[in-house]
Amino acid sequence: MAVLAYHVIFGAYGFWLPNDPRGSWSVFVASWELSRFGKATKTEARRSVAKVAHGFARARTEGGYRVHACSILPEHVHLVIGRSDRAVERVVGHLKARATVRLKTESLWPEDGRPVWARKGRKVFLDCLEDVRRAVAYVEANPLREGKPRQRWLFVEPYDV
Repeated sequence: MAVLAYHVIFGAYGFWLPNDPRGSWSVFVASWELSRFGKATKTEARRSVAKVAHGFARARTEGGYRVHACSILPEHVHLVIGRSDRAVERVVGHLKARATVRLKTESLWPEDGRPVWARKGRKVFLDCLEDVRRAVAYVEANPLREGKPRQRWLFVEPYDV
């Protein structure tokens, strides 16, 4: 079967997705050397998801991409992107680049050279209609699982066979 779409997940710089080899969101400190410095702490990232969405919308228009679902959370992003002539890694790079420009233009990210996005992410190949529908439902429900409201973005278009 041919790939119909991709479910991509990528993080903001400094945050790691669960089971990432660099770390996780565990609240337990297992190392004695680290535990003597105190409990594990978490911080809530505060970034404008609307400004990120404006950047994604611009990239979508420029590249003619089909985005079927999008959830922008403080630490990471989920997207379902239709198959394109470009490699999905290039599509994601374009989305990240336009979102970064938007954040910096709006003075929502320091101009100190610090990256906005983690370099790598994950991608899942979706090769049947059921997989695409399941990924769209998962991405749409993602903010709800974190106690945030459902997100609706104008650049997202329903998946039609």
